[in-house]
Amino acid sequence: MSAASGEPATGSEERLRRHAYALAGEIGPRPFWDGAGLARAEAYIRSEFEAAGLVVERRSYRFFGREVANLVGAPAASRDARGWYLVGAHYDTVRGTPGADDNASAVAVLLELARRFAGSLLPLRFVAFTLEEPPAFGTPWQGSRRFCRETKRRGEQVLGAIVLEMVGFTAPSQPYPAVLANRGYPKTGDFIGVIGDGRSRSFTERLVRAMRAAATVRVESLIVPLRGWLLPISRLSDHASFWDRGWPAVMVTDTAFLRNPNYHRASDLPDTLDYTFMAGVLDALDAALRSLAEEEAMRKAR
Repeated sequence: MSAASGEPATGSEERLRRHAYALAGEIGPRPFWDGAGLARAEAYIRSEFEAAGLVVERRSYRFFGREVANLVGAPAASRDARGWYLVGAHYDTVRGTPGADDNASAVAVLLELARRFAGSLLPLRFVAFTLEEPPAFGTPWQGSRRFCRETKRRGEQVLGAIVLEMVGFTAPSQPYPAVLANRGYPKTGDFIGVIGDGRSRSFTERLVRAMRAAATVRVESLIVPLRGWLLPISRLSDHASFWDRGWPAVMVTDTAFLRNPNYHRASDLPDTLDYTFMAGVLDALDAALRSLAEEEAMRKAR
């Protein structure tokens, strides 16, 4: 049973599998250069957000003459909140890969969290980011950077962002960058990593405590100073867009190319994912969001 929600683990696994196969199997590659695949993925995510009961906003913009969009889903109870927590994942891929782990695994978990928390009173935003991959990565047209600019312009406050980046692969061994090789991290690739920067330390620690307490998956954490610039590979996803604004944010990851040999390859297929592991990650994040909701309720009661 799920420690956080009480749902049978097999039910969660089957729903996660369905999302992964829809995105990385039926739709397949979703690069910017293939507008049809990207548009089909957007339509699928929007349909799932709406079916969950979220209020969905499509925030479109143009890149190289083509329209793309971030999708923002909000629980009806907090749709007008000016400050909120965020769970996000990018839905595009590089050319030539179906992108099961990168990043259908994360989108699957995002969709299931959205389904579970659509009626929550916690101020939340569930965001599917477009254009995380090249050629937009690191430019003003990266989906998350566009989203952060809009958030600042609207005068809204990000209380904490949880960015999901490849959360579905396990392996018998776990490589590390040289700087982390002797830090006591596990030698097997069966944990989920939570990475925050210096300004996100408190937020990171709160999430990690709740995720570990759920006891559904092994959780390891890392704090990187200077917005991650001392360990550049720690910046390789949408969370860095929030770090660069000084907003608390974490990347939740299976360590991407350090662990997964299928990274950015045609072999990144749905059959390579560990759906039991993904369900454990889902339930750990469920527990973390419920913990944030309890903290928010206590703060309002004071």
